[in-house]
Amino acid sequence: MILHVKVMTKSSENCIVGFEGDVLKIKCTAVPEKGKANEAVITLLSKYYNVPKSNITITKGKTSSRKTIKIESGV
Repeated sequence: MILHVKVMTKSSENCIVGFEGDVLKIKCTAVPEKGKANEAVITLLSKYYNVPKSNITITKGKTSSRKTIKIESGV
């Protein structure tokens, strides 16, 4: 599965807000430094979709708030 994501960092909570069109909005408490926000997003998606973190890859936008993420089902 391929997801287009918009990440809002430095939020008060880690949560998936929902879809706005075809873009999934995510809030995370991490700061966008040294990959901390990316790791928080991967952890949150891992729990939400019940897949290992190793099955989630940021394919585009590692330094941007808009990202393309690939999630492999593991089956």
